[in-house]
Amino acid sequence: MKHAILILALTFTALLGAQTKPQTFTGVITDTMCGKDHTHMGVSPDAKCVVECVRTSKGKFKYALWDGKKMYVLSDQKAPEAFAAKQVKVTGTLFEKTGILKVDRIEAASR
Repeated sequence: MKHAILILALTFTALLGAQTKPQTFTGVITDTMCGKDHTHMGVSPDAKCVVECVRTSKGKFKYALWDGKKMYVLSDQKAPEAFAAKQVKVTGTLFEKTGILKVDRIEAASR
């Protein structure tokens, strides 16, 4: 019985560790209002649109990462401004239930 409990505890610990392991995501820094398409706003270039949407929304819209399929809200709402509408690599932990990506690092992606 003690052996079974130990195995169960080790399995649970391993699963928790696997869920919180940082990963690298590649995509474009955008905002939660426009997502992948900024044309409807009539503000260009796209970087200006992204920054303006976040700044003027008073917290309603957030910086996010669009990977071509999904949009992830970024936990850091200051650093992404420098990368607005640019291709980046974000290293961090994804919280699947909320879609929030806890940012450890953002860097320009090489093309």
